[in-house]
Amino acid sequence: MTSKQRAHLRSLASTIQPIYQIGKSDITPEFTKGIDEALEARELIKISVLKNCPDEPKHLAETLAARTNSEIIHVMGRKIVLYRPSKKNPKIQ
Repeated sequence: MTSKQRAHLRSLASTIQPIYQIGKSDITPEFTKGIDEALEARELIKISVLKNCPDEPKHLAETLAARTNSEIIHVMGRKIVLYRPSKKNPKIQ
């Protein structure tokens, strides 16, 4: 992915709200499945990392990206933005 594509996705992500939160329960298989389904439906999602989460947001982003075959677009503070093009109905060009 080029830097221009990443910048475009970052600008799109600035207007969306986080749809998932990671807390002290960390990343469970059910949570990963939910993220995977959300990526298929929306392609671009934002995740919020709560203060009681023991792991660093960057490490969580890498783990989620590996498990869902997605790309990390942005990790800023306690927000993670992931992107994966939809297999059935791609929306973002």
